[in-house]
Amino acid sequence: MTKTYAVGDTFTLVRECDPYRPTYYAAASGDFNPIHIDPQVGKEAGLGGVILQGLCTLGWAVDAFIRYLGDPGRVSGVRVRFSRPVAPLDVVTFTGKVITIENGKLTAEIEATNQRGEDVLKGALVEGRL
Repeated sequence: MTKTYAVGDTFTLVRECDPYRPTYYAAASGDFNPIHIDPQVGKEAGLGGVILQGLCTLGWAVDAFIRYLGDPGRVSGVRVRFSRPVAPLDVVTFTGKVITIENGKLTAEIEATNQRGEDVLKGALVEGRL
């Protein structure tokens, strides 16, 4: 059965940043910036402690889109602006909405908020081939 897509379709994904996620992501990505792995450095930088790498947050946003689209090989573009860092134990809700479908390409806007309702991502655009 072929999936149908429509402008206005929505999708949601909830992810929790467990206490070790910044360390796991550092090991996988090679991003060992001290603000991601050393709580004291994060505090000195005014972040309250370690924060999750932005690219991990972006990866979660794209994962929400992939789950909607159904095939990671069809993702063709991503634009994002981070609004606020994600901290360990934050619960992030990614909400996407299809805004255009034209010329075999689907574009969705994704926003993300933490458990306090603060924007983490705002106006991220993800494109996929149909």
